[in-house]
Amino acid sequence: MSRHALARRRAPRPSSLALAALVPAAMLAAAAGDVQPLAAGRAAEPVVERVVTVADDVPYGLEIVAAPAAFSSAPTAVPPQVSFAAAQTGTASRWRLDTRPLLLPVGLAPERGLQVRTILVSRTISATFPEIHSIGGVRPDALRWHPDGLALDVMIPNPSSATGIALGNEIVSFVLKNAVRFGIQDAIWRGVYYTPGGAQSGGYGHYDHVHITTTGGGYPSGSEVYPR
Repeated sequence: MSRHALARRRAPRPSSLALAALVPAAMLAAAAGDVQPLAAGRAAEPVVERVVTVADDVPYGLEIVAAPAAFSSAPTAVPPQVSFAAAQTGTASRWRLDTRPLLLPVGLAPERGLQVRTILVSRTISATFPEIHSIGGVRPDALRWHPDGLALDVMIPNPSSATGIALGNEIVSFVLKNAVRFGIQDAIWRGVYYTPGGAQSGGYGHYDHVHITTTGGGYPSGSEVYPR
């Protein structure tokens, strides 16, 4: 077959006018993809906060952040000073440790010579009632309660004022409600002698402080802990 015959069978090339018509159409199709609404995706899951207690196998004072599988399959320990906003990036759930101390700090009463239940009462009242600034403990006395480390004198600020009287009443109520835990024998406040079994009024004094007597529990050996 001659070269002229082959040339006649080749497909004709598109004209310049046809190309010019195709280019705008392609541009319009591409632009349409930018303005068409996207398919609705799955809504992001909200961050879930949960407060848990400190476990024996978790370092004290740390926050545990569970990251999604896309980031890590293991929890990440975050120091508590890191803000939530800084630590929440990419997290689906969060556990925050309760970092309050589990043990009571030393209370206002000097603890030398106090027995263990008396120490517990001093520490608890000191932590629970910040209005109190002074608690007496061991001192010479004709009765054995203070010398033997069994008694406390919780000094009430402005004891004759309405606020002071209310505070003293609240402390008496508090120790009696916790009489079993504290080993309370009695409390004396504003002429009333209180025991876990009832109250007796008349002639008992103690108008500037709440006197509290415990059953002692023995002198500390140094290995005791005083939980909240």
